[in-house]
Amino acid sequence: MIYLCLAHMSEEGVEQKYVKEAFDTNWVVPMGPNVNAFEQDLMSFVNSGAGLDRTVVCLSAGTAAVHLALLCCGVQPGDEVIVQSFTFCASSHPITYLGAKPVFVGSEPVTWNMDPELLEKAILDRKAVTGKYPKAIVPVALYGMPYRIDEIMEIAGKYGIPVVEDAAEGMGSRFGGQVLGTFGKYGVLSFNGNKMITTSGGGALICRSKEDANEVMWYATQARDAYPYYQHTAIGYNYRMSNVCAGIGRGQMTVLNDHIAHHKHVQALYEELLADVPGIHIHKQPEDPRYDSNFWLCAATIDADVHVQGQENAYKEVVKTAVGGAAGVLHQVDSATTDCQPNENVEALRVFMLARKVECRPLWKPMHKQPVYAGASVYTNNIEEDLFKVGFCLPAGPYVTDDDVRYIVSCIKEAVG
Repeated sequence: MIYLCLAHMSEEGVEQKYVKEAFDTNWVVPMGPNVNAFEQDLMSFVNSGAGLDRTVVCLSAGTAAVHLALLCCGVQPGDEVIVQSFTFCASSHPITYLGAKPVFVGSEPVTWNMDPELLEKAILDRKAVTGKYPKAIVPVALYGMPYRIDEIMEIAGKYGIPVVEDAAEGMGSRFGGQVLGTFGKYGVLSFNGNKMITTSGGGALICRSKEDANEVMWYATQARDAYPYYQHTAIGYNYRMSNVCAGIGRGQMTVLNDHIAHHKHVQALYEELLADVPGIHIHKQPEDPRYDSNFWLCAATIDADVHVQGQENAYKEVVKTAVGGAAGVLHQVDSATTDCQPNENVEALRVFMLARKVECRPLWKPMHKQPVYAGASVYTNNIEEDLFKVGFCLPAGPYVTDDDVRYIVSCIKEAVG
């Protein structure tokens, strides 16, 4: 089976060395030498090439990083937070954890990320409707692609709104030579098992100052005040990364640049091999040299009029087992269809490729089309919904070889032939 994206261990097994040290020294807790060293490694990486002095706090998940970033931006119940609609739910769910309301902004067609014009429209409209500006802006590096950060930061600065960069999929992506996650007030990283590097689970928050990092750390360790006993003046969380997971992260840092280079190579090979396949369009980064995507996932679209083998059987049966990266308990449904889903040829392509041992998933379903967010405010030109109907993701992880890419492309040609 050729999987979409799985991180893998370093060739030297450095991860095992640091994990063993954690057990040998009995640092099997959410702090310790590995956590401190991993944070230092991350700081060296995110500050590289730009002369920055950002601080990094390691946490239990990227979702926890989004949550604490919003909390430290002052988001409270009833506030509004602008967030990109075309994303995974971890970008928006933490807004609701705080009792706030997400305001979804649609995408522009080049990067597929937050549209700056729609962003400013949303800011002005929410001010007119509610009497105050949204408390934060959350752009997302969809599939690793840098967002239009210069325009977004200019608009955010114009209205005095802090930016929380969701670079969970964009570890190592850069804009103008500067690592994503270092432009805003906070930057979110993820080390989930399918990300550019992994700690099995985990995430981190990039902070602009040590003072901001200390506040994040305080909230991440149950918000305990400085007394010899436990006293709390705020609600805190158990969000610190474990010393064992951080040991894995330290080893992964030794292969991060290799992973990024590999993903870029796989993207280039897809671009070359799919160039002559009618109706299939690989998603490319803008020709602007400031954009430097890690190509965490390679995404493509298929024209609606392209017929795929087995298309007539698409959406005929209700899904009963986990699909793609789904894990845990699935909430069973009665209908095989919804009011917003990929075209039948996209679903047929997924099934066709799966039969040939290739994982090929749909794009993220826009958050404003999710039933859980029915009634949320949205500002869109429907680009992300149109992309969801025609888009799919291709395997791109470190285990994907050149021969794998050639096999995958040959399967696509067979499917549409």
